[in-house]
Amino acid sequence: MEILGTTLRICVDDLESSVAFYEGLTGTSALRFERGGVSVAAIGCFLLMSGPESELEVLRKVGATIAVKDVDEAHEALTRAGARVVAGPVPTPAGRNLIALHPDGSVFEYVDRKAAV
Repeated sequence: MEILGTTLRICVDDLESSVAFYEGLTGTSALRFERGGVSVAAIGCFLLMSGPESELEVLRKVGATIAVKDVDEAHEALTRAGARVVAGPVPTPAGRNLIALHPDGSVFEYVDRKAAV
């Protein structure tokens, strides 16, 4: 599995002020989208999320988002290594993702930029 990068997931109360801060910090503009009632802003290596507490409670359990070349490849590698895929792969606004529970209890999202086939 080829890992391309990692995105830090941050749940925020005030998305607008957080977007302004992280855009200023990184010098890049936010890519915004909605997912499951949660407003999301991707800014550099930061993924800001704001929405209902019930949704954020679930999102906080995921330690980071890991970009990979191919989610299907990641699925195979994770399973071989002893991780359990608990969701996905499913299409996202940017490609596909899955959620995996590692043997140590860590939970990570794996994403690629491939359109669902």
